[in-house]
Amino acid sequence: MSEYKVGYFVGSLARDSINRKLAKALVRLAPAELVFTEITFANLPLYSYDYDADFPKVAREFKDSIAAVDAVLFVTPEYNRSIPGALKNAIDWASRPYGQNSFTRKPSAIIGASPGAIGTAVGQQHLKSILGFCNSPMMNAIEAYIQFKPGLITDDGEVTVESTEGFLRNFMTEYRDFTRRVLSVYPRSPAN
Repeated sequence: MSEYKVGYFVGSLARDSINRKLAKALVRLAPAELVFTEITFANLPLYSYDYDADFPKVAREFKDSIAAVDAVLFVTPEYNRSIPGALKNAIDWASRPYGQNSFTRKPSAIIGASPGAIGTAVGQQHLKSILGFCNSPMMNAIEAYIQFKPGLITDDGEVTVESTEGFLRNFMTEYRDFTRRVLSVYPRSPAN
């Protein structure tokens, strides 16, 4: 079986984010063929097309980190029925300048946790719209909107509810299979 490099984005910049805990759980529960690297974006300045002729070093390194992976996974909260501004800013950097979109043909999946009963459903729909425009093939099923209750996931990423653990393990298995299918149509670049 092939190994796939997955870059994951934690949408929240908060140190104690419940979505960071969820990301740790997903890495623990993922099939062995998926190898993970967090793609950080906290230090990116606000995007402006004024930078398109000469990206700052931090933005070039950010785009390089996306180029180095086969697929991307977004683990994000919902802010005001959308995605966090810092995540949107990161996507704007990654998709620019015109013709150099880092997400083109890169398999993606979205998952998120929130204390609310509908999880991150509305924010995820917004992110799907953005990634669709960025030409990123998306895993549309299984949808995963996790209602996070205290103690659901430990700081180390251990899931304490058996049914949730099973659901997340299945989500990651489906993501591996989706990534394999997409990359059979859009082969990885030689750099990966």
